[in-house]
Amino acid sequence: MRISVIGGGYVGLTTGVCFAELGHEVLVVEKVPQKVELLKAGISPIYEPGLEELLRKNLNIRLSFTTDLKEGLEFSDVIFICVGTPQRPDGSADLSQVEEVARETARLMSSYKLLIEKSTVPINTHRLIKKTVQRYLRDKSIPYDVASNPEFLREGSAIYDFMNPDRIVVGVESERAKQVFEELYKDFKCPIIYTDPATAELIKHASNSFLAMKISFINMVADLCERAGADIKLVADGMGYDKRIGRAFLNAGIGYGGSCFPKDVKAFIRMAQDYGLHFGLLREVEKINQERPVKFVEKVKSVLWTVRNKRLALWGLSFKPNTDDIREAPSIRIVDLLLKEGAELFLYDPKAMENFKLLFPEGKGISYAPDLYSAVKNSSALLILTEWEEFTQADMAKVKELMELPIVIDGRNVFEPARMKELGFEYYCIGR
Repeated sequence: MRISVIGGGYVGLTTGVCFAELGHEVLVVEKVPQKVELLKAGISPIYEPGLEELLRKNLNIRLSFTTDLKEGLEFSDVIFICVGTPQRPDGSADLSQVEEVARETARLMSSYKLLIEKSTVPINTHRLIKKTVQRYLRDKSIPYDVASNPEFLREGSAIYDFMNPDRIVVGVESERAKQVFEELYKDFKCPIIYTDPATAELIKHASNSFLAMKISFINMVADLCERAGADIKLVADGMGYDKRIGRAFLNAGIGYGGSCFPKDVKAFIRMAQDYGLHFGLLREVEKINQERPVKFVEKVKSVLWTVRNKRLALWGLSFKPNTDDIREAPSIRIVDLLLKEGAELFLYDPKAMENFKLLFPEGKGISYAPDLYSAVKNSSALLILTEWEEFTQADMAKVKELMELPIVIDGRNVFEPARMKELGFEYYCIGR
């Protein structure tokens, strides 16, 4: 099939590259010229394992890029809307980019189009898209459909998730639109759930909010474990064997971040409020998560007595491993709090340092290390904020020799306490 993808960000680029890998012809429309030039040269502007390799493999064969929306609409009748839906201060989603795509599509349409929401949007956004298209359509007789096909991609494993989904959710209102999706996803072996568009839109927010709730729940239990002398890892293992619960997303730490969970929880709360409902459970989920970086810094201060003028090494800046994304990363709040306490920070992350420098330029208590060993040299403590595999494979005996004080404060429970004590470290983690 021919597919047009509007928006070359994280979701749009992954969607376009994967559909091309599956044999479809794909044209990605991205309005930022500099980004398009990078993509045309086979360079991905974001880090995602395997993405750049598939980009180069399919480039100019089944995958191309343009800044011209008209070209994108003429290329295909199947239009995936993958533009940004950033969060407003009140928690609601800014849908101006979605509206712009709907408006400009209507003005340029001369034949049937299937407009597919791939971006995460509030419930009943499809109605606003339909209303906008109808309002700006020059020839009111031209047929069109609006559908919802939410993405469930995890940063760091997005290629695998696209190719091996647990399920595919499709919200449609016509048989014509359904037939397009049946053709598009005919080779996938997972369940394909056909619903109305509103239900599909809601499934995405409900899914992410539930997963966020699991994280906040286990972090709440971790605090009790620390007070009572229990082991949160064993608690999570014991819970996880229950098939009704599952082990995934029960890893205690410094909280969730990224572009999805924080935004989607806030948006879900706001959506409920707009419909006269008070989602108190999710408000508490959000509160627990916001407290995690503060509690971690309090732990650091209790271990070191004071952090003023002390050299601290920080491993990990991205919100999770295998991505350079720092949006809503707990590291941001932690670094900010430590700087205010007067600490001298030496930061290292395998992929996210350039993005982090945009928020915290080098100087005034901030230094960036070229590798994990340089970061810990002469440090009073090592703080682990992201569970990169590189850190789990580090030569910790070498790390101990380089540090002024062999103190590790692990916000992600990367290491086993007994092993770290054997190596001679003072080791502090979460809930153990």
